[in-house]
Amino acid sequence: MSPQRAVDLRELPDRVRLFGEYDRNLSVIESSLGVSVHADGDRLLLAGDDGAVERAEEVVQRVLDAAVQGAHITPEDLALALAQVRSDGGAALPNTLIRTHRGREVRPRTRGQHRFVRSIEEHTLTFGIGPAGTGKTYLAVVMAVRALRKREVARLILSRPAVEAGERLGFLPGDLREKVDPYMRPLYDALDELLDDAQVTKYMERGILEVAPLAYMRGRTLADAFVILDEAQNATGDQLKMFLTRLGSGSKMVVTGDVTQIDLPSGERSGLRDAATRLAAIDEIGVVELDDSDVVRPALVAKIVRAYS
Repeated sequence: MSPQRAVDLRELPDRVRLFGEYDRNLSVIESSLGVSVHADGDRLLLAGDDGAVERAEEVVQRVLDAAVQGAHITPEDLALALAQVRSDGGAALPNTLIRTHRGREVRPRTRGQHRFVRSIEEHTLTFGIGPAGTGKTYLAVVMAVRALRKREVARLILSRPAVEAGERLGFLPGDLREKVDPYMRPLYDALDELLDDAQVTKYMERGILEVAPLAYMRGRTLADAFVILDEAQNATGDQLKMFLTRLGSGSKMVVTGDVTQIDLPSGERSGLRDAATRLAAIDEIGVVELDDSDVVRPALVAKIVRAYS
């Protein structure tokens, strides 16, 4: 007779949160670990080889904790829990960070993303370095909006180097937002998913939200703010030093970039890797490296990133 274990489901009134539509999450556990899974009243019964059943129980417990707190478990959540169990490490499945204005739950999907989020929570300054598609920008903006909602900061400041315009934007027509919109679009895209248009407009009018190119940070002290510098691989060493020293009291800063996609003019060197290396030993600073295993776009993107690596 195959070994069997039971997981108590009495704290989970809505089983769909754990099982998924048409029990698809249970099917993923069965196919991934070679066990049999079925519900029996207030219990979830797991049967199969002893080692497989033990791993399946660990996976279920990790996602069950999140489901009890209101999360709807996705295939990505299961993939993260499976990876954690197979490597004999990792904390419980991350809780929901935020809900978008459309009601979608946002959580880290990979172990690297989990480390990135944890570093932002634990450090004043975090570097997130990795390839396209790893969610660096999106998660940084998520954590910024979350901090604002929890009243941990009074404003959000999002910045990027406007490399294509050589940081000289004055000759372009329109107001500041119209001048820099083409370069800031990825930041706006992240905001648009998290906040509705009315909220974004209200925050900008009240000075709670600022989206500006890196050049506009010079000479300022950014206090009581969550500050993000995106695409930091396109900042020189001097520019990064300038930006990092803008940090004021009560603020948190996140710097993201991909050192394989540097667009600086010939003869100028990126300062991102140098800054992360210089500052990594400081207690208040965290450096998180993401790789192709953290790509959360379609599988083809991960293959492309791996090919270019």
